[in-house]
Amino acid sequence: MPSILPARRTLLAVALLAPAAAVFGAFFLLPLARLFALGGGGAEGWGAYAAILVEPRYFESLIQTVLLSAGVTAVTLAISCVSGLFLVRNRFPGRSLLVAVLTFPLVFPGVVIGFMVIMLAGRQGLIGTVTEGLFGSRLVFAYSMAGLFLGYVYFSVPRVILTVMAAAEKLDPQLAEAARSLGASPWQVTAHVVLPALKPAFLSAGAICFATAMGAFGTAFTLATRIDVLPMLIYTEFTLQANIAMAAALSFVLGAVTWAVLALARSFAGSSVAAAG
Repeated sequence: MPSILPARRTLLAVALLAPAAAVFGAFFLLPLARLFALGGGGAEGWGAYAAILVEPRYFESLIQTVLLSAGVTAVTLAISCVSGLFLVRNRFPGRSLLVAVLTFPLVFPGVVIGFMVIMLAGRQGLIGTVTEGLFGSRLVFAYSMAGLFLGYVYFSVPRVILTVMAAAEKLDPQLAEAARSLGASPWQVTAHVVLPALKPAFLSAGAICFATAMGAFGTAFTLATRIDVLPMLIYTEFTLQANIAMAAALSFVLGAVTWAVLALARSFAGSSVAAAG
């Protein structure tokens, strides 16, 4: 009887995991394997993957996309950290409305955000009109890396700020009180107690922000007329050049880099925040 019970538990576990394993295999492993094989099935063969690191156009696009995503992640974390902690620590009239406004960009698709950046910093945008009135020349940067950066930050902040706020609300207030009782200043409490406790949330939110910026297409499609970020390069190779193998190879590399960053963040995130109660 004791030997039968573990066997039943094993069968039950297999039965419960089978649907998830089937979905994972059908919608992730098989398409990924097909994409990898397709990348090596073109005229260049498996050399298509090496070409991404050898040919300047592909390599520069990869580096440019990684640097853009890293910069967006750093700025988004800084903005979300300051704003999130302020909103958690302070209660004031209109706070709920302010949180709603900060998270409002979540409802917009990437194309709409790109159009908003054009209305702000495009040829007929608000910034260009103001700078022309003040300095006699229009400042236009919507179609450059700066415009794409602005659009990515705009749709990344709401996702990160919600994560930071949720983690900060779970933080045990007695930790900060203990630090204050020992003579720590507010800046020391934040630097040595609050921020280290929120490190898992920062790493997780930052990784998701990086992954989103790496693969964002709608905003890039609207703005990137002179920018070869990877999503736009994949689109060009697939639709205009009909180079399906290179598009597949670029897509696989894009996914691999994103997955590596997510896995690295997960390994460094550690345990959850020190929660109250």
